[in-house]
Amino acid sequence: MDSLTQITLGAAVGEVVLGKKAGNRAMLWGAIAGTFPDLDIFANFVTDQVSALAYHRAFTHSILFSVVIPLGMGLLVHRLYGGKEGQWPQNEKTSLLAGWAFFFLAVFIGSSLMPLEINNIGSISLVVSLAMIAFPLVIYLREKKRKTPSVNENPGWWLWTQLFFGAILTHPLLDACTTYGTQLFEPFSTIRIAWNVVSVADPLYTVPFLVCLILASRQIRGSKKRQRYNWAGIIISSAYLLLCTSFFWYANQRMEATLEKENITATRHVVGPTILNSLLWQGTAETPTSFYMGQYSLLDKAPFFKLKEVPKNHQLVKDHWEDRDVSILRWFSDGYFNVEQENDSTFRMNDLRYGQIDVPGKRPQHIFYFLLQEKAGQLQAVHVQQGPEDREASMSGLWGRIMGE
Repeated sequence: MDSLTQITLGAAVGEVVLGKKAGNRAMLWGAIAGTFPDLDIFANFVTDQVSALAYHRAFTHSILFSVVIPLGMGLLVHRLYGGKEGQWPQNEKTSLLAGWAFFFLAVFIGSSLMPLEINNIGSISLVVSLAMIAFPLVIYLREKKRKTPSVNENPGWWLWTQLFFGAILTHPLLDACTTYGTQLFEPFSTIRIAWNVVSVADPLYTVPFLVCLILASRQIRGSKKRQRYNWAGIIISSAYLLLCTSFFWYANQRMEATLEKENITATRHVVGPTILNSLLWQGTAETPTSFYMGQYSLLDKAPFFKLKEVPKNHQLVKDHWEDRDVSILRWFSDGYFNVEQENDSTFRMNDLRYGQIDVPGKRPQHIFYFLLQEKAGQLQAVHVQQGPEDREASMSGLWGRIMGE
């Protein structure tokens, strides 16, 4: 999900694990750990668009990452607060250097083993590991400038490790609940786990959770009131996820009923919530020659999706089916894509899982699409569009459909 949500979740987990001993330090480091997996976005600055697309929610969102990285972070943070446990350099500056080396090697090795062809792994590992070590560095400099000693305890390195494990692991698990999904089993498998029950950004999940966390942070360390506020946020957000899950099952039933009503024999279908809400659901069904796309709002009068047929046109890129960029984009869309020919040399691959926005006077805007051109005998992506181009018009049309218009 979005970064604010993951920061909130990480901070809440940090409070559960070490709040009684470390106070707001636990929330702070939990929030930092909650951002670690999304540091893969720095790949956008050092590699091509398709590699960055494939790298996002890959190794840094894996179970292996959530096991390995906490071992280094736990020892490093323990050292920064003056702890002496564990086999790690005692000097704080040396610990920071060792921490960066550990992060770089972990990310580099894990990313290098990924099955997909990702360009510039070394550069990606460098920028991601530098972003990771930047957080401990800032905290170290802050601690050096403290005028009064902290009243919080410095738990043992193993307790810090448990905090980082919990805060990092819950990040990809929550991402797996979204329509975008995550690659939990990298670098051993490229399978994307996407349970499609909640949008990648949903204020009804985040805002109550964040309010409870802020209230908890203002209470005395270890107090029952602090624990109650923190657990209230976790319980409310989890209850909302369960509600979204029930909406998913209902929307999926409505999709199946629609296909039966329209006499469409689909080989498979997918449904998921649209952005920022859990009321409007996007559905896409596949047949041998076409896709059927449409939306259904829980506020619609008729309990059916409004589907329209979209030809696959996969034959347009059949000669380039195994080209590196085409292969990755086919994987990314899970095969839910169609092709349009823009001109003699440019093709447009539309990811159909997220639907499209109808803007008056313009062509329908797909949330995800890719422009490809032939270069050196291969089709290569020259543009990767993530999100609607006309956001204002898109949000206006989205609100209308949510309300059943």
